Amino acid sequence: MKGNFANAGLIIATLAILTVVPLRAEASHCSQSSAAGDWAYTYTGTVYAPDPFPAAAVGHFSEDSKGNVTGSQTHTLAGATEVEDISGSLTVNQDCTGSGTINVLLSGELLRTATLNVAFDSDGNHARLIFTSLILADGTVLPVVVTVDAMRVSPGKD
Repeated sequence: MKGNFANAGLIIATLAILTVVPLRAEASHCSQSSAAGDWAYTYTGTVYAPDPFPAAAVGHFSEDSKGNVTGSQTHTLAGATEVEDISGSLTVNQDCTGSGTINVLLSGELLRTATLNVAFDSDGNHARLIFTSLILADGTVLPVVVTVDAMRVSPGKD
């Protein structure tokens, strides 16, 4: 009899675990609309032009439910600082990864375009990104090693 209670307890515990695991996995799915909101970020790294120069920025952006991005940043490259506007788009996959293309403008003129890969965590409220390319307005490709840390500060409104 004691063995039957132990077996029944083991079966109930196993069923409870199997019931909860799919729910947790489902909760980690991301979508384009789930990434919408207001975000703040920093980035740091190195731009090779052709010598290595330290780069850093702090900024904010709004992303709508279609992945359109607009914002601004204070950027420094080897100590030269500028306040710039950003615009572009991000694509979010169900597995909480994605990619984006961001244009950087100064007084309305394109300075450069960055492509990035992204991984979302913390229920989609935090993102880690890495630049995959950096292209100047004249088409010059600059090698780059830059990572981004972004945090959602408020959810999307649309």
